[in-house]
Amino acid sequence: MIHKSHDDVTTTVGRPRLLPWSNLDGNPCYLVTDDTGTGRLSRLADDVEAVQLTMADDLLGHAVDLLGDGKATAPQLRYLAARLAEALHDVHRIARSRGARLPVPHGDEEASGAAPEEGPGT
Repeated sequence: MIHKSHDDVTTTVGRPRLLPWSNLDGNPCYLVTDDTGTGRLSRLADDVEAVQLTMADDLLGHAVDLLGDGKATAPQLRYLAARLAEALHDVHRIARSRGARLPVPHGDEEASGAAPEEGPGT
């Protein structure tokens, strides 16, 4: 296991955080902060992410049950598929946001420049 000191990583402070919601036009929202990520809006985003992840987990359990039910109707399955797509979009956004906030070892700053999310469906 490799241990890195604080001096060996680039901080993520000041880099935009992809928030777990979109604006009214469906475009991604970002937060730029100079603190440690513990401000009120950061905590709200953390809480929203936790709710989204819990809802996705609950939906997976429901999906297993419904897919195992031989009497499930086509409209029920379409509704389930739509909700699963929404949950997957939320989980994907959370993964991108959290991945972008990981510390980057010195010298790897260029490799960490992931393209920002462009909007719904990406």
